[in-house]
Amino acid sequence: MIAPAQDATEVTARSAQAPFVNEEFVDFTLGENRRAMQEALAEVGSQLGRGYDLVIGGRRIRTEGKIISSNPAQPKQVVGIHSKAGLEHVQLAIDAAQSAFQGWSRQTPVDRAGLLFRAATLIRERKFEFCAWLVYEVGKNWGEADADVGETIDFLEFYGREALRLAGATTPIQFPGERNQLRYLPLGVGAVIPPWNFPFAIMAGMTAAAIVCGNTVVLKPSEDAPTIAARFMSLLEEAGLPDGVVNFCPGARVEFGAALVEHPQTRFIAFTGSKAVGLQIHERAARTQPGQHFIKRTILEMGGKDSIVVDNDCDLDAAVQGVVASAFGFNGQKCSACSRVIVDAGIYDTFCDRLQAKVADIKTGNPVENAYTGPVVNEKAYKKVIGYLDIAKTEGAILNGGGAIETPEGGYYIAPTVVRDVAPTARIAQEEIFGPVLAVIRSQSFDEALAIANNTEYGLTGAIYSNSQANLDRAQNEFHVGNLYLNRKCTGAMVGAHPFGGFNMSGTDSKAGGPDYLLLFTQAQSIAEKMS
Repeated sequence: MIAPAQDATEVTARSAQAPFVNEEFVDFTLGENRRAMQEALAEVGSQLGRGYDLVIGGRRIRTEGKIISSNPAQPKQVVGIHSKAGLEHVQLAIDAAQSAFQGWSRQTPVDRAGLLFRAATLIRERKFEFCAWLVYEVGKNWGEADADVGETIDFLEFYGREALRLAGATTPIQFPGERNQLRYLPLGVGAVIPPWNFPFAIMAGMTAAAIVCGNTVVLKPSEDAPTIAARFMSLLEEAGLPDGVVNFCPGARVEFGAALVEHPQTRFIAFTGSKAVGLQIHERAARTQPGQHFIKRTILEMGGKDSIVVDNDCDLDAAVQGVVASAFGFNGQKCSACSRVIVDAGIYDTFCDRLQAKVADIKTGNPVENAYTGPVVNEKAYKKVIGYLDIAKTEGAILNGGGAIETPEGGYYIAPTVVRDVAPTARIAQEEIFGPVLAVIRSQSFDEALAIANNTEYGLTGAIYSNSQANLDRAQNEFHVGNLYLNRKCTGAMVGAHPFGGFNMSGTDSKAGGPDYLLLFTQAQSIAEKMS
């Protein structure tokens, strides 16, 4: 259904007039918030194992093939059972999106932004519920889940305002004797392929950016996190999403996803995930298909092998704290996570001692009970990280962890692991592990530290802890990453303040949550009218 136009206009006007402010984090030390979260976990727990259909053109479609979403802390516990989109659904979804595009693209920016603002309001009202779904489906602790939900709200609020700003764009000058206009038009039908590690914020952010510009999309959520996407789809419908603007199609990457990317009517692909898959998408999208009359656009955010440089004159305790938070928050399963810390030789041993002590205090356990670190996302990830731990034992000295943690429920737990004395070119210093593994590398000078920081094929995030303004200035010019942080951790980008996206093999530097992002989902039209 579509919300009444008057109500939509009023909601949009109120939201647009208020300046954008990041959503506040929940303080779980307060008893009322702890109780609210526990109640939400109990309520969501009672809803686990339900079935979810495809949604194409507003129509529910149930299929024989299924995608089973499980709790990584307790793999036998089913979170959701999802109908699985196959090749036969690709054309259906494209047709539905194409049909909806005719009307949605002609809606006013005010109406489209209003949908995002209403969705943000609904999520804010149900924040603890969505946090609970994230705890169960991907194993986030309460704080990480809250950050994911808060970022979702931020994306909706920010992109709604950005769409209204773009709608008011003008040419730099008015040429004498003419009336000049600059308009940002939607591209058409796009594919949105989000990751599992921020299954709410990135999924919703890419979807919202596309549709607020007037595009329609086929949403293929991660096979590891389709339930939170299904809940978001229902919420969009509640907020007034017209049929076919978003088509919800969980499906296999190698079947449904590949066909969706290659379809001649897919105008753009917004993807966040691994380097390998991102490059496959980029290559497939570059091949022009019969009947295709445009160049497909790829908006790619891929992997990272992110470094924190620890200078010899820094606040050592702050550096240790920042490294631990960056390396082991959500078990290192962030493309922005610190997986390498480069430490000046003069403070190396002292740093390692303090790091070891700090990591030893980390509590690992069930995310439902709000342990700091929990399981990795699935069995495949578990086996991959365990394989890298075997490599790590040959490439350095294990300070912490180094193996799995067994639980009665069979969860995919791996101990937070620190490996010291790692060579800059070692495999664990170069390859993206995507788990709770930190390599500690010694540098003999600041020149060498910067050289090591830049020696990977990636360029996503990085940080430096230093009290030398000269070294901080050098890092700004020579540390080649899309998101650089000075004297703070390298994770936790905030919408509006830290537009997010990386260089090199980290993607197309799309800068999500920044003023340039919506341009990627639009095409500019210049209009000149001669005045009499």
